[in-house]
Amino acid sequence: MKAPPYLDDAQIERLSDLLDQRAVPFKGFNLEALDGFLSALAVSPETVPPAEWEPAVWGTPPRWDDPAEREQVQALLEAHWNMASQRVRFDDDDLPEHLAPLLWLPEEAEAEHPDELDVGRDWAFGFFRGVELREAAWDKWLDEEEWMDEIFARLDQLASGEVLGEDPEGPATPITYRERLEIIAGLPGMLADLHHHRIDALTPREPIRRVETPDRNAPCPCGSGRKYKKCCGAAA
Repeated sequence: MKAPPYLDDAQIERLSDLLDQRAVPFKGFNLEALDGFLSALAVSPETVPPAEWEPAVWGTPPRWDDPAEREQVQALLEAHWNMASQRVRFDDDDLPEHLAPLLWLPEEAEAEHPDELDVGRDWAFGFFRGVELREAAWDKWLDEEEWMDEIFARLDQLASGEVLGEDPEGPATPITYRERLEIIAGLPGMLADLHHHRIDALTPREPIRRVETPDRNAPCPCGSGRKYKKCCGAAA
């Protein structure tokens, strides 16, 4: 069964149901956590193969009813991965609606809601689980790139529900529902920034070749037949 390039509404519902039944009871991911998890893998400093990340999705490997069901589930996971890997290529303003992060929000998200409503928590939890698979490589990036600290701090706020003050030993301040919405709205931009850095970091750099300067009395390499000192070397 070939995996589609992204999940449609029916496939999202099907995958969500499967995770709720086969993963969540066994310390695996719900749909929102899976979306954060795959998003982290899509921008990871190092590629993580499916054979390594798929077991974390389920917690305890499930037993499928038959090979056809296993094949269907595999196609849904691959489609979700395709969706996450495409999403990170778009900034906030040009992200297609069908690639938007999959996380639960109230039906009227912009209305007033209690600050205890921890929207985005599971997504951030899943993201950090993805980071753990290549923790050393992420730590190296964070040591080298100070701007990443802000992204991780904001995701930590979603996960913990708190904002740390300047004094790390001091009490943390709970974040509000509105602050959660603001962080969620910025997720595509954060992922795009990490994706751009990943591409730049993984792009091979061609070494600069230094051309040795000919001896002043040697024939000029331009092919004029004159000595270098009386040809191209005269302007050097």
